[in-house]
Amino acid sequence: MNKTLRTLLALAAGALIALPAQAQQFINVLTGGTSGVYYPLGVALSQIYGKTIPGAKTAVQATKASAENLNLLQAGRGEIAFTLGDALSDAWKGDAEAGFKAPLNKLRGVAGIYSNYIHIVASADSGIRGLADLKGKRLAVGAPKSGTELNARAILKGAGLSYADLGKVEYLPFGESVELMKNRQLDATLISAGVGVAAVRDLAAAVKIAIVPIGNDVIARIGDPAYQAATIPANTYTGQTAEVHTVAIPNFLVTHEGVPAETVYAMTKSMFDNLDQMVAAHAAAKAIKRENAVKGMPLPLHPGAEKYYRETGVIK
Repeated sequence: MNKTLRTLLALAAGALIALPAQAQQFINVLTGGTSGVYYPLGVALSQIYGKTIPGAKTAVQATKASAENLNLLQAGRGEIAFTLGDALSDAWKGDAEAGFKAPLNKLRGVAGIYSNYIHIVASADSGIRGLADLKGKRLAVGAPKSGTELNARAILKGAGLSYADLGKVEYLPFGESVELMKNRQLDATLISAGVGVAAVRDLAAAVKIAIVPIGNDVIARIGDPAYQAATIPANTYTGQTAEVHTVAIPNFLVTHEGVPAETVYAMTKSMFDNLDQMVAAHAAAKAIKRENAVKGMPLPLHPGAEKYYRETGVIK
């Protein structure tokens, strides 16, 4: 072996010894459809993690949202996910009707974030102005077994309706339902998302719309504390000149018990330290407040998140 080769091998061995002991941490962020709110916020979150967590290798996965995300987490196929509060509660309890045959007992809470608002958006020429007008009409209800679709079932039930009362039910993500409405192949779509969601803005810019109000009587009949009365402010969307009474449902970030405590601590801290980047990705993130992060959490916190909230005084 010549001297040059020996020198190179010695340098290579030294470099291996000098490598940091920090193990690479894969963080897969589970979101929703690309035309919803989860996806841009998930992209922002992954960028924050990539910059602030040493050794983090991040990815963002577009999914069918809440129910799929929770099942993926239970199977260890993701590290953090967005979900609606009612879907999370159903998953933790193991509600078979909601698509959870057994309790998803590996799930752990990270943070309460912002609320989804139910948008029942009809084309102006459909004649749909109230929930009763949906009878015999063509309605998109979100991807099958998604959080949005669970919301659709609950809203219709509260209004004394079922899928059987509709002319046609389409199980579609937001973007696809909007395209069908533009082509007059649908009368209405139900979208569960943050106020100002891109899919509704896109639709309202293309055709005249009517947003159907949801009354307190319907909310009372749903009987789920996750469903709270709310309003979509006037002029949120083109042509929507008056505020619309509707339902809001809290969203949560969730992980699973197999993710190390130090990783979840870092994920929680880095999000709250960089909320400006979340807001830049979508205005819905303006509602994310550290002091509200553990309110209404329907399952135990991950120890890493709990450590952060104790350090910051959110949990006494």
